[in-house]
Amino acid sequence: MIREKLVVVRKSRRSTSLLLLLAVAVLCLSRCVTCAAAADDGGSIGAASTHPAANQLFTQLIYNSMYNFTYIFRADIQKNFGFCIQDIDADWNGAFNFSSDTRFLSACAQKLKGDLMRRVCTAAEVKFYFKSYFGSAKRSNNYASPNKNCNLASWVPGCEPGWSCSIGEGQKTDLKNSKEMPSRTNDCRPCCEGFFCPHGLTCMIPCPLGSYCPTAKLNKDTGICEPYKYQLPPGDMNHTCGGADVWADVGSSNEMFCSAGSYCPSTVQKISCSKGHFCRTGSTSQQSCFQFAKCQQRSTNQNITAYGLLLFLGLSVLLVIIYNCSDQVLSTRERRQAKSREKAVRSVRETAQAREKWKSARDIAKKHAVDLQTQLSRTFSRRKSTRGPEMLRGLSQAKVGSDGALPSMAGTSEPSNTKRKKDKSNLTKMLQEIEDDPEGHEGFNLEIGDKNLKKNAPRGKQLHTQSQIFKYAYNQIEKEKQMQEQNKNLTFSGVISMASDIDIRKRPTIEVAFKDLTLTLRGKNKRLLRSVTGKISPGRVSAVMGPSGAGKTTFLSALAGKTTGCTTGGTVLINGKVESIHSYKKIIGFVPQDDIVHGNLTVEENLWFSARCRLAADLSKPEKVLVVERVIESLGLQAVRDSLVGTVEKRGISGGQRKRVNVGLEMVMEPSLLILDEPTSGLDSSSSQLLLRALRREALEGVNICMVVHQPSYTLYKMFDDLILLAKGGLTVYHGSVKKVEEYFTGLGIIVPERVNPPDHYIDILEGIVKLNISTGLDYKQLPVRWMLHNGYPVPPDMLKLIDSVPSQAGESSAHGGNHSEAGSEEHSFVGDLWQDVKCRVELKKDNIYHNFLKSKDLSDRVTPGVLQQYKYFLGRVSKQRLREARIQAVDYLILLLAGVCLGILAKVSDETFGALGYTYTVIAVSLLCKIAALRSFSLDKLHHWRESASGISSLAYFMAKDTTDHFNTIIKPLVYLSMFYFFNNPRSSFGDNYIVLVCLVYCVTGIAYVFAIYLEPGPAQLWSVLIPVVLTLIATRESQDDFVEMIGNVCYPKWALEAFVVSNAKKYSGVWLITRCGSLMANHYNVNNWGLCLVYLIITGLISRIIAFICLILTRKK
Repeated sequence: MIREKLVVVRKSRRSTSLLLLLAVAVLCLSRCVTCAAAADDGGSIGAASTHPAANQLFTQLIYNSMYNFTYIFRADIQKNFGFCIQDIDADWNGAFNFSSDTRFLSACAQKLKGDLMRRVCTAAEVKFYFKSYFGSAKRSNNYASPNKNCNLASWVPGCEPGWSCSIGEGQKTDLKNSKEMPSRTNDCRPCCEGFFCPHGLTCMIPCPLGSYCPTAKLNKDTGICEPYKYQLPPGDMNHTCGGADVWADVGSSNEMFCSAGSYCPSTVQKISCSKGHFCRTGSTSQQSCFQFAKCQQRSTNQNITAYGLLLFLGLSVLLVIIYNCSDQVLSTRERRQAKSREKAVRSVRETAQAREKWKSARDIAKKHAVDLQTQLSRTFSRRKSTRGPEMLRGLSQAKVGSDGALPSMAGTSEPSNTKRKKDKSNLTKMLQEIEDDPEGHEGFNLEIGDKNLKKNAPRGKQLHTQSQIFKYAYNQIEKEKQMQEQNKNLTFSGVISMASDIDIRKRPTIEVAFKDLTLTLRGKNKRLLRSVTGKISPGRVSAVMGPSGAGKTTFLSALAGKTTGCTTGGTVLINGKVESIHSYKKIIGFVPQDDIVHGNLTVEENLWFSARCRLAADLSKPEKVLVVERVIESLGLQAVRDSLVGTVEKRGISGGQRKRVNVGLEMVMEPSLLILDEPTSGLDSSSSQLLLRALRREALEGVNICMVVHQPSYTLYKMFDDLILLAKGGLTVYHGSVKKVEEYFTGLGIIVPERVNPPDHYIDILEGIVKLNISTGLDYKQLPVRWMLHNGYPVPPDMLKLIDSVPSQAGESSAHGGNHSEAGSEEHSFVGDLWQDVKCRVELKKDNIYHNFLKSKDLSDRVTPGVLQQYKYFLGRVSKQRLREARIQAVDYLILLLAGVCLGILAKVSDETFGALGYTYTVIAVSLLCKIAALRSFSLDKLHHWRESASGISSLAYFMAKDTTDHFNTIIKPLVYLSMFYFFNNPRSSFGDNYIVLVCLVYCVTGIAYVFAIYLEPGPAQLWSVLIPVVLTLIATRESQDDFVEMIGNVCYPKWALEAFVVSNAKKYSGVWLITRCGSLMANHYNVNNWGLCLVYLIITGLISRIIAFICLILTRKK
């Protein structure tokens, strides 16, 4: 018998010789124990207690035989259960590692008197049981499928739940045999404690850790074997309650699970949780509660809502403080920056004093006062002779001695000889004082000509700058009209060189000439401009006027190359060459009609950002500071330089000051061509004059300025050099010097009445409000033709009939650029009109896309900062804006906190679904709230970006800076939400796992929100941001047999986010929870190995969304 046992052990274990000898000794001892127990009738337990060492060795041998099943089932587990078991060894150890307590094995061996190994299920039977359990998706009972031991022909007592049988005599037991099931029909007995015996399977399987498998007891009242739910077979009086009968998911059968409030260190022992500890369902040990958590005896979970409430209160107080004190903090920071800025400016000015300015000033002061004017004239004459022919041609429109040569300021008059002498003596005296005391604090005494400038003008050493020297010299020149007549090519650079003999950077000049310029709206054949001929020259300020609908803004847009959806005819020359205006984009400034200025930045911050991004990259910071300071002083913005511009919700600077800031954004980039669309609209007379003075100073530097003006005052009107007067239909009525306009119209018999502003009178005539005198023989519709004939321009054929006639009705359509009566008489079908509209829209879209991607050769000779440098500037600006929006951010965080509290309380974690319901609500809530907040990143700044991108500022730098700043919310918002949800919901997964998933989710939905914000208007964007998370989550969680719906659900981001949440939580359920885990993941088509893949998918979705958003940012620019 010993040899037979030895052969069985050798075949089953295949161990070393030492282990075989140990097995022989164990079997011998167990044999002796069995014999002694039979002789004394004392039972095996009493015999075993006399040999504890032998019993322990035998138990360990049995345990080792069962424990090494993993390599047998590895292939089947990876094939069938790889979706729910990630680490086979770890999960097997978590379920069947009884090495810490094997007393239930020894008790069972003693109870069965050495027959334990004959009753334990082999690998084939274990595989048969689990295959039978997971084989049907809709399993309604816990019965095993019929097999050779339990079927209609053979049904032994061991087939009943909780019972097992032994194999026949002479049969060999091989626990590792996974192909054949042995015949078990002998000596049927109740299942041992710590094992479960399935219904229809006559063998025993060890209960997994976390379960409690005692012997059942019959409840005589109900006839049920408790704590299990099976009944005894009817008519069999000898049959008793056995052990556990089924290991299933917690939803189907939870009898084996160690109940909540208790923990089971072994499968046959259950201990109530002590006070200060908590025990979840299926626990193998009790866990200590946190310090402030309330855990009574038999607590099923710790109540950590106190931590959530404390954290909620702390965050709420912090956010309230930020909400109320953000303005004060930023104001203090601005004051500190202002002090450092003033210090830097003083340093720059002191450095400038140390240069050759004062050396040049002393050289000038040594000359006699009488020779000063002669010296100035010679300097200007010499500069005139050295100017290139192109520059002279650009200024040739103004005659010598006219105001076009040098602008005159309002209110100035011809000074007398006595006055000039007085001025010269004062100048000489001032220069002699500088020579005697070059380090003095008196400086130049400027007379800028504006009260605000005088009141806020800097004093002392602050006046020792190039801009102040220019202003002084400009003031002297303005008082000396005779000197202006001799120096028509005077520029700002020339004045500075005269005063300090220092080389100053010169701007390139741009002269724009246009011949027969015609714009026709595509699809409708409507002419917006027609036969416009002329030019705008450097150093001159041109005004475009006309009635409403005359095409004034269209004319400026055509010059700036901003017209889309139109067919352009005629010729536009840049400096006498046929070149694209876009080639000079970096030195062209375009001031839109609307005041597109960042309201949450100060005046200086707006100007400083434009200067840094659009000035030359090689220009030093001190020089950029001087440029910004000059613009602030010239526009009279010193008093509000540190004030926020303001928005609709928050009041800032006045409307006039905002308009000047709008112009200053283009002036700080030192343009060569400056185009302004109604810069004086909405301004009073004094503000308009102040703005125009600043523009005239720019014109002195050679800047070509053209602007649309509505109803200028007479004083303002006289400050312009040239006038372009347009009639309805985009026809030219006059284009020339302002000084000659009245002379021209007088020759036509049109005389301006007394006390009437000339431009108002002309516009009223073109509007048809003022009727022309019949004696003139003219109608206002003939005025464009008269101008063409006056200049020898060709007259369009359809307008020839207006030459000699004075019609009352004829020519109405011709004056407006086309014969609409004939076009209107043509009838078109509805389908034809619809087709024409579709073609027009397609052409317009095509034109817009071409315009947005148009690349022209850069001829501006200016290298602006690159993308990375602009990204740095954008990052600083956006960060500053977000700091000023701290109150809005605080509201977002408070809403997230409240959402976390509500969902954490209402959606408690369900062990059956691993908290899927709470995570579903989390995906919807976080997606919705984060999308709504992310819309603000681009929805509110569309106009600003369109303006900046049109001027050459990088769209990529803008987008990257916005996205980088939003990463702060991507990191903080999940932390804010989880600080409430996690402590109120208390899932088993770690805080870190939930945080990582939520970060990826926020990153994903933020990118989707970018697409909505850029492509859609604010209203539809908000609507889609609310609908998309709800709809996609419903699709992702819907159980459908439709392959198409399932395919859509698999590409929805909520499916991947929800799977990552559930998988991270399901991994924490081991031991007795394995079947529940596999069943739940199988039902939802989740895979425990896809946690990292889910995160990658969310990140990729966020990246793709951002790429699409950036493409939309480029394509959907302002039409």
